[in-house]
Amino acid sequence: MSRNLFPALPFALTFALGAALAGFALAAFSPGLLNDGDTYWHIRAGEWMLAHRAVLRSDIFSYTMAGAPWHTQEWLAEILMALGWIAGGWQGIHLLFAVFTGLTAGLVGFFVRKRLDMMPALLTVVLGLCCVSGSLLARPHMLTLPLLALWVCGLVAAREQNRAPPFWLIVVMPLWANLHGSFAFGLALAGALGFEAVAEAQDRKKVALAWGLFLLAAGVSSMATPFGYQTLLFPFHLSGMQSLANIGEWQASDLSHLSPLALALLTSLFVLGSGRVKVAPIRLLLFLGLIWLALGHVRHQMLLGVAAPILLAPSLAKTWPARSDSHPPLFGALAAAGLVALIAVQLLVPVVRGDDAMSPVSALAHVPPSLRQTRVLNDYAFGGYLIWTGIKVFIDSRADFYGDSFLQNYAGMLSPDRDALAASLNRYQAHWTIFSRTTPMAKLMDTMPGWRRLYSDKLATVHVREDMHH
Repeated sequence: MSRNLFPALPFALTFALGAALAGFALAAFSPGLLNDGDTYWHIRAGEWMLAHRAVLRSDIFSYTMAGAPWHTQEWLAEILMALGWIAGGWQGIHLLFAVFTGLTAGLVGFFVRKRLDMMPALLTVVLGLCCVSGSLLARPHMLTLPLLALWVCGLVAAREQNRAPPFWLIVVMPLWANLHGSFAFGLALAGALGFEAVAEAQDRKKVALAWGLFLLAAGVSSMATPFGYQTLLFPFHLSGMQSLANIGEWQASDLSHLSPLALALLTSLFVLGSGRVKVAPIRLLLFLGLIWLALGHVRHQMLLGVAAPILLAPSLAKTWPARSDSHPPLFGALAAAGLVALIAVQLLVPVVRGDDAMSPVSALAHVPPSLRQTRVLNDYAFGGYLIWTGIKVFIDSRADFYGDSFLQNYAGMLSPDRDALAASLNRYQAHWTIFSRTTPMAKLMDTMPGWRRLYSDKLATVHVREDMHH
């Protein structure tokens, strides 16, 4: 009777369900998901767009750049985040990102397991998705990962069948382009696999035409955004900024300790170096290119983690091909029950937020309401939380918006440069400051004439002009 009610699932689908459950649980209960100040202003931007039923095109969060044009590339992701917040607060944000993480893990797991035997598939998917764990933050890039997985699956499946990608896959591109600037990686990857297809084809003109039409259609469709052709230019503008070197996620990956990336690279070296797995030259170059991106910038580890297992699956399958393993017929029902249980637990367990590295809750509570309405010179890391509380900031983490000149001036103050600090305090008529207690700026403010310390705790230090009486 149970076999009729709960028929056995295909082995690849069974594996995908398990991967999806693991990905969902990881994001749903990860305390680090909210460890980024960007989450605050992304939600506030989404709320503004929902309230005004329009895409936000100019700055509403700072006093230093108030009204300046703002390229809100991630507007659709911000609306999704605002909806998640409205629906369930921080639990809603956890649930939103858990669903998208689970979808990503499920898509990668299904594609890889359909081609590989159980243990090689498990190792490949786990190592890949572990590389994503460092980027497991409540920010727009995580909402694009299912589209990245679907896009790469479609491209690689087309290469396996020696045909051009199906045109339905183009639907992914405008969605992706309205969520995050990483859509440019998708176009570049399609170009690389198109080159591989032409290089290995007998009728190169026919293949070049088919892939060329697909790429053209994908590129044009990526401009179906509120910003048109500027959407294609934005990723180049961002990656060309010199000040990105001062931002953690744009810095080089640290291999001085055994991280998920280091473990994945060592495993790849062992497997490919053993000689048992043969990877075509262009595909190998593509894999090396992903490694180079991941080593160059921490934020690109997620691209490697999602794309590499899919790209390498056909090559690995020649050594460890999939077998039709049998699974208990009740697995589908148990997986569904597990998902319901995870959602229930996630919704029942409250998410309590207090002081953390980007949320100076206690320090701001000691700033009188009237003082909050005046101009502040704030720590870069605190910008998001200040925006969240309705304070107009000096700076926040929208690096592309502020630009190199402004960021370089700010970096100069942090060096620390007493003259640069004094000049900024006077130029912008700041009435109070809030900096991380561990930064040299907090100590330097103690020595600035005309300023006094208002409050300090283990996280933040607040200074106020001596002529301010609140």
